Amino acid sequence: MAIPRLPLRASLAVFIGLVPLASHADLYSLKIENDIISSGSDGHYTNGFELMRSFQPEADHWSRRFAAAMPGWASDEIDNVAYRFGHQIYTPNEIETADLIEDDRPYAGLLFAGVSMFSDLAYEGWRETSGLHLDVGLVGPGAGGKKIQRGVHKITDSDEPRGWNNQLRNEPFVNIGYQKRWWLQQRFAGLELEYGPSLGGSLGNLYTYGSAGLGVRIGQGLARSFSIPAVAPAQSGSMYFDQGGGFAWSLFANLEGRYMAHNMLLEGNTFKDSHSVDSREWVGDAKAGVALTWHSWQLAFASVWRTKEFHGQDEHDQFGSLTLSAWF
Repeated sequence: MAIPRLPLRASLAVFIGLVPLASHADLYSLKIENDIISSGSDGHYTNGFELMRSFQPEADHWSRRFAAAMPGWASDEIDNVAYRFGHQIYTPNEIETADLIEDDRPYAGLLFAGVSMFSDLAYEGWRETSGLHLDVGLVGPGAGGKKIQRGVHKITDSDEPRGWNNQLRNEPFVNIGYQKRWWLQQRFAGLELEYGPSLGGSLGNLYTYGSAGLGVRIGQGLARSFSIPAVAPAQSGSMYFDQGGGFAWSLFANLEGRYMAHNMLLEGNTFKDSHSVDSREWVGDAKAGVALTWHSWQLAFASVWRTKEFHGQDEHDQFGSLTLSAWF
C-alpha cells in the first residue's frame, strides 16, 4: 500500500511529539469507523481512524489554566485530557465513475489533530459531564485520501475509486466544539441505569452546528467509564475508564438531532470553487452499541443510522465504529 508522504510525516510528528509527554500511566485508544462494519456498503463516510492518548493532568498542566479562563469552567474540574490524531475519507456511492457525479457528495480526504478536555461532576443521584474540543487539520489532496483509498482497495481487490480528480481542494480548518450531558442514575432489574439529555455545538470552517440529544446506558460498573462513544462530525467523546476493577459492561443508545449551519464536506471549499451539494439543515443520528471493560482494556462498538444529509441523497447512511483502548 502506497502511503502518501504528508499523512505519514504528520503521523510520525504527532507520535514523536506525544511520547515525551507520556506519564506513568496513560490510556491509548484506536478507533476505526467504516460503513462496511455496519452496513456492507462503501460510500459517503467510507472510512475513518483516530489515535488517542488520554491522561489525568497534573495540577500545573496547561489544560487547567486554559479551563480557568473559559466561561463556566474551573481548573479543578478537568478530570482527563485527550490528544487526538486521525484521518477520514468521504466519497460518493458510485466510486467507479471517473466523471463528476453532480448529485452526490464530493470526494474528500480529511487529516486532523486535536485536543479534548473533559469534566465529570458527581451529585446525589445524577452527574454532569462536559467536553471541550479543539481541532486543526486539512481537507483536500494534501490529506492523502486518494492514495490511501486506492492503495487499500488494490490490496483488498475491491472496486477502484476513479473519481478522486473531483475531490475538494486543499483548505486548512480550525474547529472548536462543546458538549454537555446530564445523567440521571437509577437501578433497573438489578442493573445500573443512566439516562438523560445532552446539548452541544461546533464552530469553525469545517463544521458549524448545534445539537441536542437523549442517551441511555445500562449495565454493570457504569461509574468506571465516562460516557457514550462519539462519532463524526462530533469530536471524540472521552474513552477514559478506571482500570483494575475487573469486568464491567454496558449497553448504550443515543438519539441526536443537529442543525447544520455549515458543512464544508458537503457545501465545498470556503474560498475556492469546488464540487458541492445542497446540504440539509436538519440531520439526525440513532446510535446503539456495547462497551466491554476488563481490568486495563476496553472494547466499544457502535452502529450508527444517519438521516439524509443533502437534497437528492437516495437513502440514509449507516456505519459502524469500533474502539480498542488500553492502559500502558
